[in-house]
Amino acid sequence: MTEQQEASQDVVMTRIGQAIMLLHGGDREEARNRFGALWAEIGENGDALHRCTLAHYMADTQDDPGDELAWDLRALSAAQALTGEGVAQHPDALAVRAFYPSLHLNLAADYVKLQRPAAARIHLDRARRASGVLADDGMDDGYGGGVRAAIGRLERRLREF
Repeated sequence: MTEQQEASQDVVMTRIGQAIMLLHGGDREEARNRFGALWAEIGENGDALHRCTLAHYMADTQDDPGDELAWDLRALSAAQALTGEGVAQHPDALAVRAFYPSLHLNLAADYVKLQRPAAARIHLDRARRASGVLADDGMDDGYGGGVRAAIGRLERRLREF
């Protein structure tokens, strides 16, 4: 990869990060607009890490559970493009593997919202199995523990179905 390509990719991740900050700051509409513009730029065949990250967060900006599911499925598809056998040596493959528990957790939550508990349980099980890659020693700034806690909360919620 050339230096210019790397700089261009850094710009895209910076722009995704800015939209994520808007989302976390409560401006879902502006975040959704920026994610949409970025998606139009990078497209369905753009860099898989960009697509995975953008779609993962774009899902959180959706008002309709079906739209949220569609974006979470796009994120999972992009992650799979980075972690398949043929690209296991891709520099971002390891980072994306740490995304899998959250990707499957989000899909499980989507299916709960859509009243599809069987599909939710499948993805919750995948989230639990994938969570083995997350640090559990407190050195991950709480991400691993937070994902595991969310898995536990959703498991309890699914028992009500």
